[in-house]
Amino acid sequence: MTTADRYVEFATREAHGISPAYERLAHAVARDDDLLALLDGLPPARRQPQLLLGVVRWLGGPVDDPSAFRAYTKAHWPAIRAAMLTRAVQTNEAGRCAALLPVLAALPQPLALLEVGASAGLCLYPDRYAYRYGDHLLGGGDPVLDCTLTGTGPPTTRPEVVWRAGLDLNPLDVTDPADVGWLDALIWPEHTHRRARLRAAAAVAAADPPELVRGDLVDDLPALAARAPAGATLVVLHTSVLYQVPPPRRGAFVALVRALPGHWVSAEAADVLGWDADALPAPPDGTLHNVLALDGTPLAWMRSHGQEAHWFG
Repeated sequence: MTTADRYVEFATREAHGISPAYERLAHAVARDDDLLALLDGLPPARRQPQLLLGVVRWLGGPVDDPSAFRAYTKAHWPAIRAAMLTRAVQTNEAGRCAALLPVLAALPQPLALLEVGASAGLCLYPDRYAYRYGDHLLGGGDPVLDCTLTGTGPPTTRPEVVWRAGLDLNPLDVTDPADVGWLDALIWPEHTHRRARLRAAAAVAAADPPELVRGDLVDDLPALAARAPAGATLVVLHTSVLYQVPPPRRGAFVALVRALPGHWVSAEAADVLGWDADALPAPPDGTLHNVLALDGTPLAWMRSHGQEAHWFG
């Protein structure tokens, strides 16, 4: 896939109907030979639309007008390039917990949660957030995570989490304003509700910071998993992470996580874990949906921010 193709796919499958500003910018980049040449000077993994757009926002650049965005990006390319080489897309969307909750609440309790690609660890607190599934409210306080469920009923209880830890190549500190600022920059410009949700979830995590370990998802996972307390169900969890991992390394991770005791909960794009999309029920529409799976068995289509989950019949 060319860089232009990646930006068109992002515009049509991810940003369409969700972020008009990013949809316009991604289409504009895909047609701009000068910007594509700059991006093609980066390693392939660093050419992501989300990374470019997040870095420009983080540096204070304009993202509401393609012409202004183009001028800013060309004028400030050295700084943008440096940030794209050192930062990573680490969107830490607590809203995903709402789509994961029916799975987590149904597992043998209590849970020991271990998140791979944890970023700042905001998805390690499914027991601390409140949830709204249509008219059904579960829990109290902030944030309240909204999710549309089809094909299954809403959970009636939150999980009991007795241990939580995260593994990341570059963990972010929820108590560090600079790291929270980067997470804020990764939120799409129109999504004021997600920005408020980030602040509320960060406050929850900062009151009881998670244990985050800097490490590799294959080399360092067994040692961290071994620290889970006896008597708790180990759950290795990841959402929208493995697309950034080279395919051979993904295979090594899958073999490893299948061999661990406990359960494996994943939410990744269908092609990332090799799901045969033709063998699954059709997704609700043409926008990007991840496959929510338990122990390698696909359960549902899930939107990437957790706003919808459609269980397979």
